[in-house]
Amino acid sequence: MPETALPSRVLEVAAANTRAGIAGAMATVVARHGSAPATPGQKLYVAENGNAVGTVGGGAIEREVLAALRELLTTTDAQPSVREFRLGPELGMCCGGRVTLFLEPLVAPTSVLIVGAGHVGSALSPILRRLGFVVHLCDARDDLGPAPADAPRTIGDYDDIGKALPTSSAVLVMTHDHVLDQDVLEWALRRGFALVGGVGSRAKAQRVRDRLAHKGFAEADGARVRMPMGVDVGARLPDEIAVAIAAEMVAWRRK
Repeated sequence: MPETALPSRVLEVAAANTRAGIAGAMATVVARHGSAPATPGQKLYVAENGNAVGTVGGGAIEREVLAALRELLTTTDAQPSVREFRLGPELGMCCGGRVTLFLEPLVAPTSVLIVGAGHVGSALSPILRRLGFVVHLCDARDDLGPAPADAPRTIGDYDDIGKALPTSSAVLVMTHDHVLDQDVLEWALRRGFALVGGVGSRAKAQRVRDRLAHKGFAEADGARVRMPMGVDVGARLPDEIAVAIAAEMVAWRRK
């Protein structure tokens, strides 16, 4: 049962969820023909976590619209559409009118948690932001000095920040400590994040996978770790490495 709300409230919830990286789908009443409970401008929003807010008139039409919105959420490359619902012959509602609705998927920008606010992390964060990712840059160290204006960061534990992120997010690991890198990568794999990557040499990548196997992780888990992260462009400097990683992130997002 959706939370009853005015269209302005529906838009607020949809916007907040989208900013948080939660996908959704929305229906807007475009027109009413004859006797029908829906009013043009009414909105109904469903988030990928199942939460729903708003109304398009209640009853059988609302059940049908909820089903249509949930189908949008599970359809790859879903597109907006206009649909007409006949309340009498199709839905068995005695009012018998017709309602036209605009159905649209609301694709949330991909969230990225960068663990490690050193040279590469601070260079990568603004690039990913400009590319449309929602970036969370964090570091547990409190002696890093002022954060660059275009790379704001959170001083704190990656687990605290990661708890609020959907598993469709990416986690990129580039801390100052190899042991910490390993801990974060294992945490990200256990959480089931969609992409898990790290900065490091091929030798380091093999050591990471060997440790994963030793700790009982499946071979497929080790294969999921993208390390060294970044398109091979011969990058050496932090800004170059950041560009290489950003390119791989775009390729991953575009599948």
